[in-house]
Amino acid sequence: MSSSNSLRLSRRGFAFGMAGLTLTAACGNGVGNSNAVALDARVDATLNEMYSRYPNTVDIANKANGMLVMPLITDAGLIFFGGAYGQGALRIQGATVDYYSAISGTAGLQIGAQQYAHVLFFMTEDALNDFRRSSGWTAGADIGYVVDATGESLSTDTNQLGKPVLAAVFGQAGLKFGATIEGTKYTRIIP
Repeated sequence: MSSSNSLRLSRRGFAFGMAGLTLTAACGNGVGNSNAVALDARVDATLNEMYSRYPNTVDIANKANGMLVMPLITDAGLIFFGGAYGQGALRIQGATVDYYSAISGTAGLQIGAQQYAHVLFFMTEDALNDFRRSSGWTAGADIGYVVDATGESLSTDTNQLGKPVLAAVFGQAGLKFGATIEGTKYTRIIP
């Protein structure tokens, strides 16, 4: 009887061990993967596209204390609810310092989907520090746009450049119109 009990215990132990291994593998934090490298490559490509399509953004980037680059935001809505999600990188002096996700929800009559990129320019040190210290920074209505939702370059007059955060929304594709980043929540992540 003792041989059958030890056989059952070893099977049970094996089953628990496999379940624990599976659970541990599913909860990986991304350390040691190449997601950050791929995300940085997409950020570089997004910045190159923005600079070539909208030359006014080069000067703004040079004046900014930091930039949050979101290469691909996917936005979809059906009937009364919708949402958007994407990942990007915070760059300070051209170097990636953190990675962020962007998420937003919408309510109201809507249907369709679109994808777009956006870049936030933090024009003051205070705006950049507020963003970095926040556990979940939300874009508000006080953001100035230098490239609008239709992809048109806007003038960068002194009123626009005086805002602490400027945004460029571009590269839209899809059936939904009027991309906006108001109400988008940004959270630091490990890609």
